[in-house]
Amino acid sequence: MTIIGYARVSTQQQNLDRQIGALRAAKCVRIFQEKASGKDVKGRPQLERAIDALGEGDVLVLAEWDRATRSMMDGIAIMQRVHARRAAIRVLDKPHLDLTTPIGKGFLAFLSALAEDERERINRRANDGRAAARKAGVRFGRRQKLNSTQRQRARQMIAEGVPLRQVAREMNCHHTTISRLT
Repeated sequence: MTIIGYARVSTQQQNLDRQIGALRAAKCVRIFQEKASGKDVKGRPQLERAIDALGEGDVLVLAEWDRATRSMMDGIAIMQRVHARRAAIRVLDKPHLDLTTPIGKGFLAFLSALAEDERERINRRANDGRAAARKAGVRFGRRQKLNSTQRQRARQMIAEGVPLRQVAREMNCHHTTISRLT
């Protein structure tokens, strides 16, 4: 039986030390780690490698369940993949769970649903914040390449028949920037 660990944080600024320490204390032989957002189920190559490394009777150890998944369906898919390899999952922050039993797996699916709910609440708060900022007059996106005086001058040059590429050279920008003014 091999004990394989997996640790993840969401951003480059976050630290994996706490999770790795817990996984080492759990006697993990190999620890897969990554810094990747949990919102996307496709962007976790180290989790994929950790599951692929499991053999029959092995155990995938997670410091926290929500470090591996952010949705109920994703959590269930992870459990199914691990089960198909005849391996087990152990979650360190939920020591009362025996994930080798149907009740333990059901409880883990419930925790995955809670993680999905948290992700939706994060998205809703972010969307509400963006809407409030728009209402307050905040402009999102890239800064405009040309100021209003430059845009007015470029339009005047175009009206005088100056080719777009020549206008762009004089305005020190790409010709597609000028073409959007017409």
